[in-house]
Amino acid sequence: MLTQTEQRKAAREFAKEWEGKGYEKGQSQVFWMTLLRDVLGVERPQDYLIFEDQVKLDNTAFIDGRIKATNVLIEQKSIEKDLTKPIRQSDGALLSPFQQAKRYSAELPYSERPRWIIISNFKEFFIYDMEKPNGEPEIVYLKDLEEDYYRLEFLIDKEDENIKKELEVSIQAGELVGKLYDALLKEYNDPEDEKTLHDLNQLCVRLVFCFYAEDSGLFGKHNKFHDYLYRYKDSVSDFRDKLIKLFQMLNTKIEDRDQYEDDMLLSFPYVNGGLFENSNIEIPRLNPEIIDIILIQASENFDWSKISPAIFGGVFESTLNPDTRRAGGMHYTSIENIHKVIDPLFLNDLKEEFKRIKEIKVEKTKKRELDAFQNKLASLKFLDPAAGSGNFLTETYISLRKLENEILKEKVSISGTMGTTLQVSFDTIYNPIKVKIDQFYGIEINDFAVSVARTALWIAESQMIKATEDIIHTSIDFFPLKTYANIIEANALRIDWEEVVPKHELNYIMGNPPFVGAKLTTLEQREDKEIVFKSTKYGKLDYVACWYRKSYEFMKSTNIETALVSTNSIIQGEQAPLLWQDLMDDGIVINFGYKTFKWTSEASNRAAVFCVIISFSFVERDLKIIYDDKIINKVDTINGYLLNAPNILIDKLRKPVSAKIEMTKGSQLIDGGNFIFSKDEKEEFERQNKESSIYFYEYINADSYLNKREPQYCLMLKDCPPEVIKRNPGIYDVVKRVYDYRSSSTAKSTYKLKDKPKEFFITNIPKGNSIIVPVVSSENRKYIPMGLIKEKCIYTNATNYVDDATIYDFGILTSNVHMSWMRVFAGRLKSDYRYSKNLVFNTFPWPNPTKEQKERIEKTAQMILDARNLYPDSSLADLYDDFTMPPELRKAHQENDKAVMEAYGFDWRNMTESECVGELMKLYQNLVES
Repeated sequence: MLTQTEQRKAAREFAKEWEGKGYEKGQSQVFWMTLLRDVLGVERPQDYLIFEDQVKLDNTAFIDGRIKATNVLIEQKSIEKDLTKPIRQSDGALLSPFQQAKRYSAELPYSERPRWIIISNFKEFFIYDMEKPNGEPEIVYLKDLEEDYYRLEFLIDKEDENIKKELEVSIQAGELVGKLYDALLKEYNDPEDEKTLHDLNQLCVRLVFCFYAEDSGLFGKHNKFHDYLYRYKDSVSDFRDKLIKLFQMLNTKIEDRDQYEDDMLLSFPYVNGGLFENSNIEIPRLNPEIIDIILIQASENFDWSKISPAIFGGVFESTLNPDTRRAGGMHYTSIENIHKVIDPLFLNDLKEEFKRIKEIKVEKTKKRELDAFQNKLASLKFLDPAAGSGNFLTETYISLRKLENEILKEKVSISGTMGTTLQVSFDTIYNPIKVKIDQFYGIEINDFAVSVARTALWIAESQMIKATEDIIHTSIDFFPLKTYANIIEANALRIDWEEVVPKHELNYIMGNPPFVGAKLTTLEQREDKEIVFKSTKYGKLDYVACWYRKSYEFMKSTNIETALVSTNSIIQGEQAPLLWQDLMDDGIVINFGYKTFKWTSEASNRAAVFCVIISFSFVERDLKIIYDDKIINKVDTINGYLLNAPNILIDKLRKPVSAKIEMTKGSQLIDGGNFIFSKDEKEEFERQNKESSIYFYEYINADSYLNKREPQYCLMLKDCPPEVIKRNPGIYDVVKRVYDYRSSSTAKSTYKLKDKPKEFFITNIPKGNSIIVPVVSSENRKYIPMGLIKEKCIYTNATNYVDDATIYDFGILTSNVHMSWMRVFAGRLKSDYRYSKNLVFNTFPWPNPTKEQKERIEKTAQMILDARNLYPDSSLADLYDDFTMPPELRKAHQENDKAVMEAYGFDWRNMTESECVGELMKLYQNLVES
């Protein structure tokens, strides 16, 4: 593997070599092969890259390059080509290079479609993440490759095959535990009793530890647990008694044992650590099915030494946790997601420091540096204040121990005699391992999860000791357990964390606290929030915000850095300023952040949670990084929205900060559906009630607007005189049914409306031409499909609208500038955008265009409406799907985007969406201050 220094040098030489060169047909393959070999360190790039892969479009369609291992498709152009301009294809279509690549992608088998599309003209790399099909591309320039080479490392970042195997084994182990748990539970006298469930959990922890210990050699002999119990397999009572005796022996010191006991039983080690300490746990009758699961399925036929303790801890805990079992099965935090936290928090820097030490040539100096570095690793302390099954702590411990083992390898190899010297030292003077599990602290409210976390760390410790033994060729005793993970059972939001670990000894806080939305919190969780924030004004924050606030309070006057996983709502909408304003005003800085990504579980009814990772501290790093999946951006500052933009937090406003128009929410009926009519129902009603026609309005909701549903209508009777109601039986009947519906409601707000049965709960009627803005819109659309509507209508409360709107207003609101603002400050419904008039529209800074610029915007906005009208049978959902958007509509939007950006003075050719929002935030700040 190349060091950073070597990569930077290779990138500089590569950029110099290819400056001004680039012919698509003759040089593409050499360019990419050299880039992968020299800069990214791929030994045999010819085995990695596929060139000229034919697709089914026609006989002349070939994909320039593919990297199947990392799901990359490459579309290469010559150096003179503009990567943003359309090119005439062989079938006559005008497509940009990105659209051309997407067309190729659509022809591939579904399992082979790329995650990444790279468009290059030798001097530029446009990188598109297909998880965000409407996102802006990341652009890497050849001239900047010496500094930006790391942004291309996703090309070779393959998933570790060992991790895949460990995951598979760990899931199988979890299934076995679940099967054993269910069989045991049936045998308890009171399976619903809380103590029964607690004892059953403890029994399963002990059995799993024994399965692992016999397979990993900790009991001294493979299958020892199995062989001891196998002698009693035909007697249910004897089997149970001997199992209880084994647990007692494992908790008894060697010197305190009855030496007249069974020799095989006496040969088991003393475990210590409290795992077998409680002799009062209830163990039920063990029927033949249970004995078969223990001896044959779990012991004989499964190798527990191959599990990943970091993954299995989560699988194990959720398998035995009644709540997660009901939720559909096993949950765990993937190793990849754990490393998204711990790598940039500390591990990357430690690995880089170790690389530097390895390059030292003077052996004495190198040995001294290695000793100091090992001592540094042993001095670090970590806290997970939402520890769960300990997966963050366990994987961190494993990562540090792997690094320590690399240190020991270097020490052994420094001289030919060093290995012998070390071996004698290890045997007679000291244990070479300095990183201990007592460096790891956790707080967890679930007592069973605490037991699992401690056990997972012990299993990790034993695995790493085995790895160390292979390096030093000397055995190290694991039993009795000598170090303990400091994981305590407590409510992390109500305990003083200094009772767990002194703050001035701690280095890092990390973890993924509970994902609970503000509206879904329990009474106890709401009380937790009030305790942490010492106020009720933070009620709209998600529960996870408590850990941010508590960490911030704990970190004061220290160098501690915290990195937490949380739902992405805390960097959006009204939550962002509510959480971050206090922290940033007091000196907190964000040092790195992962933009929104999906955090999934293995539950059968799993629903993806959209998360971010944020690292913050009172100590500012020189280099800050924003990760957008595998794309890395080094930036100067990171604000509360995870943008490289000023630390300006946008709070909702009741009135527009600069717009001369206002946005209103649609009407809310609360009528039991009695005011609403289909077209046929309306026509029949009008025939029978002659005076009703003037009270009918077209009733537009977001779904019917976007998907071209059959029109609906509603009666708006607020201004209908009593005598008209009395003269028209149908109108009278509608009013009576609304009264009856509201009178029978148990909701106080609905019942209160019964005395106004001809009125809506909220009545807002558009004036003049109106712009409709659906409240919720798919994240897969680049533009929210807004509309300019002239008809007499009423909108539902699932829409917002602008009164007396002009074509110019429509052009501004439908532009990429406004969409960029919306994508940052809108809330989310799952992953979809939730447009807020107070947070998005009212805060949006409008431009001050010249007369010519305004006319240009009006013209391009009309082009959008005209392009839509070319497809009268298509819904807006069809027109705004990125794969089916007509070229005329796409072109009209692009022209409108240019016109609006020019009105702001923005460079539409080169400005990214994030840069656009950064400039808008400055405008917003000036408007607010003035």
